Amino acid sequence: MSDVDIEDTINRIKNHKSVQGIVIVNAEGAITRTTYLNEKKDEGDTIAKSIPILAQKARSLVRDLDPTNDLAFLRIKSKQNEILIAPDKDLLLIVIQGPKKQGEDDQ
Repeated sequence: MSDVDIEDTINRIKNHKSVQGIVIVNAEGAITRTTYLNEKKDEGDTIAKSIPILAQKARSLVRDLDPTNDLAFLRIKSKQNEILIAPDKDLLLIVIQGPKKQGEDDQ
């Protein structure tokens, strides 16, 4: 994925009303892009540290169940928000979104 593609993807996702933040980490777990800046930097760092471990465990489980399969997308919903994880070859896209209000679309 090129830098232009990454920026386009971030901008498209950011425009959804319920999105609270985006973190992209590389294969080593280092943040390559984030919307968690300034006073929210610690929150972004925690996400970048914790979520890749969870995604790797989910990927291992999928492969244990079927060695020809691979993790394509992981969605975790809690009472307060949702964590959306999209693995790519060299990157991991992590999106945190808040709850949708009743009657709200995906915009």
